[in-house]
Amino acid sequence: MRKFILAIDQGTTSTRAIIVDSNAAVIAISQKETNQSYPHQGWVEQDAEEILNNVIETLRLVVQKANISPSEITSIGITNQRETAVVWNKKSGKPIYPAIIWQSRQSIDICNKWKEEGLEKIVRNSTGLVIDAYFSASKIAWIFENVENARELAENGELLFGTIDTWLIWNLTGHNVHATDYSNASRTMLFNISTLQWDNILLKAFNIPFQILPKVLNSIDDFGNLRQEVLGVSIPISAVAGDQQAALFGQACFETGSIKNTYGTGCFLLMNIGKKPVFSENGLLTSIAWGINGEITYALEGSVFVAGAAIQWLRDSLGIIDNANETEAIARSIESNEGVYFVPAFVGLGTPYWKSDVRGAFFGLTRGTNKSHVVRAALEAMCYQTYDLVQTMVKETKLKILQIAVDGGGTANDFLMQFQSDVLNCKVDRPTNSESTVCGVAMMAGLGAGVFDSIESCRSMRKTDRIFEPNISDEKRNLYINGWHKAVNATIANH
Repeated sequence: MRKFILAIDQGTTSTRAIIVDSNAAVIAISQKETNQSYPHQGWVEQDAEEILNNVIETLRLVVQKANISPSEITSIGITNQRETAVVWNKKSGKPIYPAIIWQSRQSIDICNKWKEEGLEKIVRNSTGLVIDAYFSASKIAWIFENVENARELAENGELLFGTIDTWLIWNLTGHNVHATDYSNASRTMLFNISTLQWDNILLKAFNIPFQILPKVLNSIDDFGNLRQEVLGVSIPISAVAGDQQAALFGQACFETGSIKNTYGTGCFLLMNIGKKPVFSENGLLTSIAWGINGEITYALEGSVFVAGAAIQWLRDSLGIIDNANETEAIARSIESNEGVYFVPAFVGLGTPYWKSDVRGAFFGLTRGTNKSHVVRAALEAMCYQTYDLVQTMVKETKLKILQIAVDGGGTANDFLMQFQSDVLNCKVDRPTNSESTVCGVAMMAGLGAGVFDSIESCRSMRKTDRIFEPNISDEKRNLYINGWHKAVNATIANH
């Protein structure tokens, strides 16, 4: 009998489902865009029920497209946007407030209060994170402060919290399983990554009741079974991982020091740091990469909040491009950026700056500046922000970075990949399959179901499409980078 794995990738801007075969080859993909709302400046929200409905719709569609029987699917893996918070009523199953997206800054005041209370050190030492509105904890606290009776209901055991994986698991299993995995739990700012427990000291400090929290399992584990009504058969959910950790796995970054960057809505650079956590002094985050058979692998992470989201902004808000595919030719139409820089701090700056209240800015505009300069500056900004992340990792780990693996939608842009190699002065390895996130969790699900026999067998499934090598002088590289840092410093000084 043929064996297939079904993987769900619930991302920030869309939901996708893919089916892979026993060689991890992609058989079919279905995708549906997710609506976002911006009720106030800096706020980003989504309808959690719409997310769930989109997942179910894409699951049914991908099985049709693959032209297989659902009974041939051995297991399901789920990967997801990570820090997004959903709080729902256990009895009705309805969210009490829209999903607050990881990008949203509506809980900044709560974070500032926690900083004033001197909680930064305990947060860093326990969770490996910094106090920031990016993470789930302040989003939960915001809901409790702003939704009538929410805290009272939570303390009475009537509410449940989850990141998107937990919300999906709870619904897809027919309300039978309230669980998450180590990788997602490590992004809530509530989970002690050394003891592998929800941190009681932080829960008390943040006034968040323990009873709303999900059970934390290995990334490859028993997360219950898909309820029969969805596809007509009951299928085990055997793997769950946050999207960036799943991409690290899909890129076969199994050795300590191996590194990947994902170019999606944001950019996320992760380095496998092995079996012991390293707590950064330079604004990097320490997370759990995955837990397999009770063994934990840790990762250092740098986060760029706005990458592909800036291209989306050029399309949807400014209307200067019709689609992202145009940007490569537009950027190539000029010889250089001609001194134009874009700092896309729509929701603040992430690693290594961690400035929540900074906002975006263009620099170096002249009467001769045109659409090409604006588009090129938006693409280059992804590369400069990644450069800042890589330099911070080099400083932290003392490792020399010779090559990075890349994935995500942005990697289809050859201009972007070449400029990234030029700026980093290292090789950029693009795989034949850019779907590292969803393929990573599919590999995990396949391991859980026994379709793949070992992590080593997963390594051979990753194939290289092209390696980009640096092709500019040190002088030019330094000129570009210095210009970028001047722009960032001016942006920060102006807030």
